[in-house]
Amino acid sequence: MAVKPDWLRVKAPQWERVGNVKAVLQDLGLNTVCEEASCPNIGECFQAGTATFLIMGPACTRACPYCDIDFEKKPKALDPTEPLRLAEAVKRMALKHVVITSVNRDDLPDGGASQFVACIAAVRKASANTTIEVLIPDLCGIWDALETILSAQPEVLNHNTETVSRLYRRVRPQGDYARTLELLKRTRAIAPWVYTKSGIMVGLGETDDEVQQVMADLRQVDCDILTIGQYLQPSPKHLPVQAFVTPGQFARWQQQGEQMGFLQVVSSPLTRSSYHAEQVQDLMAHSPRNPTTFDGDRG
Repeated sequence: MAVKPDWLRVKAPQWERVGNVKAVLQDLGLNTVCEEASCPNIGECFQAGTATFLIMGPACTRACPYCDIDFEKKPKALDPTEPLRLAEAVKRMALKHVVITSVNRDDLPDGGASQFVACIAAVRKASANTTIEVLIPDLCGIWDALETILSAQPEVLNHNTETVSRLYRRVRPQGDYARTLELLKRTRAIAPWVYTKSGIMVGLGETDDEVQQVMADLRQVDCDILTIGQYLQPSPKHLPVQAFVTPGQFARWQQQGEQMGFLQVVSSPLTRSSYHAEQVQDLMAHSPRNPTTFDGDRG
């Protein structure tokens, strides 16, 4: 078993600030991926007054062996009040950028697309200047559902690749590598103004060549933003860590990604898909894009 290195140590947060965020979440009955997935950056993000909201959860219809979110074959029905409660949290926390993600809801005909749309609309109404990033599941390849989400015009659409193609059967058994790439490709075709984003975990047994192949495949579908982070085993029942990747290797991947044409690459041991997601606003300021596909004003 690989021994956890010093560079993965996380500073203790200031719990007064963390407590303020947790109080808002508890008061409004909201879930965050920060808590449900045991994210190592929870202290830093909560201390900064940010969180990645987890909708339609907390139980997931898939049981990926790397993920700490609970599995449930038949989760509860969607809560129609959830979008309003999420929007209220965004307003109370004065978020400039919000990330909305979800569990997989393979039990729903549209994979939960309508709930994403309702949440986006509610946030637009409550906090018009907040930019919105959605981190979506693969929707079982229901492309009408993808178009539904994009019709709500989020600024960023994120869908994680998670790992290299060879390891999909072991790491993401209900996912499909080609389907992930197709989702990102279709997003670019449907809504060319949206910033597309994807991320992978390393330390699961992949090779450097395989990581570079994922990067090349993502650029082939014109993905804008890439995140690369170290996989950490949430519990003994989850997939073990095969290797702890050095900070130097993460820096090399960042440099390679930038040379390949990604507009933004965030690569470090503690990077997660929504870690420092607000940095996309700098990208928007320097490479602005305007909605052209859908008629009417946003929201």
